[in-house]
Amino acid sequence: MSTYTAKIRWIRDPGTDFSKGQYSRAHEWIFDGGLTIPASPSPHVVPAPWNDPNGVDPEEAFVVSLSSCHMLFFVDFARRAGFVVDEYVDEAEGVLEKRADGKMAMTRVILHPRVIWGDTPPDDISIADLHHHAHEACFIANSVTTEVTVES
Repeated sequence: MSTYTAKIRWIRDPGTDFSKGQYSRAHEWIFDGGLTIPASPSPHVVPAPWNDPNGVDPEEAFVVSLSSCHMLFFVDFARRAGFVVDEYVDEAEGVLEKRADGKMAMTRVILHPRVIWGDTPPDDISIADLHHHAHEACFIANSVTTEVTVES
């Protein structure tokens, strides 16, 4: 078993009208290695000026964590199979929508990986198999009910 920690920090600006909801939701994510990332709610959820468009929102972080986990396993499985990956780029997208029970949820994450191979690339069946194994192994994908698909 492993335990992972992260810290968030939000500080109210005393010059805002907190009681009327007129306050910034911008905050920070602080990770154990010392990295601090500006964070904010999505502008789709909390309108300007109460968000920070330069901050990462939780929905983006959810999508990128699925994409990153998938990529890490894909690259390692490709290596184990004898293939060389020079570059892996994924412009992943998540869909936030209302479920049948009326609650909002990230219902789908679509990965759009583009891989540049260093040597002889695998055939399409082998690539699909690598993606399948990466998805099956991804800790994050195994932790959520969101549908995760790969469209290459």
